[in-house]
Amino acid sequence: MDLKEKIKLLGQEVEEFKIKSAEDLESFRIKYLGSKGNLKLLYSDLKSVPNELKRDFGQLINKLKNSTESKFNDFKASVETKQIDDAKNKIDLSRPAEEHQLGARHPLAVVKNEIIDIFKRIGFTVSEGPEIEDDWHNFSALNFPPEHPARDMQDTFFIETGENEMALRTHTSSVQVRVMENEKPPIRTISPGRVYRNEAISARAHCFFHQVEGLYIDTDVSFADLKQTLLYFAQEMFGEKTKIRLRPSYFPFTEPSAEVDISCTICNAKGCNVCKYTGWLEILGCGMVDPNVLEAVNIDSKQYSGFAFGMGIERIAQLKYRVNDLRLYSENDIRFLKQFKSAY
Repeated sequence: MDLKEKIKLLGQEVEEFKIKSAEDLESFRIKYLGSKGNLKLLYSDLKSVPNELKRDFGQLINKLKNSTESKFNDFKASVETKQIDDAKNKIDLSRPAEEHQLGARHPLAVVKNEIIDIFKRIGFTVSEGPEIEDDWHNFSALNFPPEHPARDMQDTFFIETGENEMALRTHTSSVQVRVMENEKPPIRTISPGRVYRNEAISARAHCFFHQVEGLYIDTDVSFADLKQTLLYFAQEMFGEKTKIRLRPSYFPFTEPSAEVDISCTICNAKGCNVCKYTGWLEILGCGMVDPNVLEAVNIDSKQYSGFAFGMGIERIAQLKYRVNDLRLYSENDIRFLKQFKSAY
């Protein structure tokens, strides 16, 4: 068999060689590209070729060598890729199990749920309503006179609908109006939800925040009932040694009205920079439901009386977790939120 025939047959053999594994790849290298491989033998045979033909035969052998090396490199890359993929997909049963990353409840959700649980224990139900309200439910039914500052654009986000002027609710008292319209006393409910005020965003204020408002209407409801309810809440939320005090205030929908303070839980009422060295922290507003509000929803104010209260969830969370910047609650910073993984 002459050299040209050997080159042709070896080329066909290389072309037909099947490589399916790393072992096949190594066999291919040894057989064709090794120091004693078939290509080396061809170069040895080149010595017996006449000088005038050596160049032509040399080019044929080099061409075969290049194609063989190219095939080897292609399959080598393919085998290495497969080995990497196999390693990725292989399950190592001896490895420790990876811990699942658990999310965290939002601190406002934690506080809201805690407030709801406290009031549920004394018979309050939960009521919800729309965030876009008409003037009647947001203002008029709650005894807001037409000239009240809360109706001004500086405080309320109004929405032009073409027919009736609507607004983003400024408090969840609008939910209480809907409850009183559709239920007969006795009524005992709380209304958690988001509310909106047209205010500049800062560490102490935001254009939206969250409230929980409570309402209790029945016969012979007194201010003493209101005080004891709020004392129970304060001690359940902040500890059994917590004290409260009520200061006279004004709200259009309650009369008499009061602001409620709790003894500072940070300094034990001794005075610190948080309570401004007074020993007291304001947490909510409250009062006896104004007879005009009862009459507006067709509840006989001579037969029934009631009390109402409202608190900002952010304010309670601030005192509970000592978070002094309201913007943190809505910025979704994972570094802030993951601190509440241990909260229920």
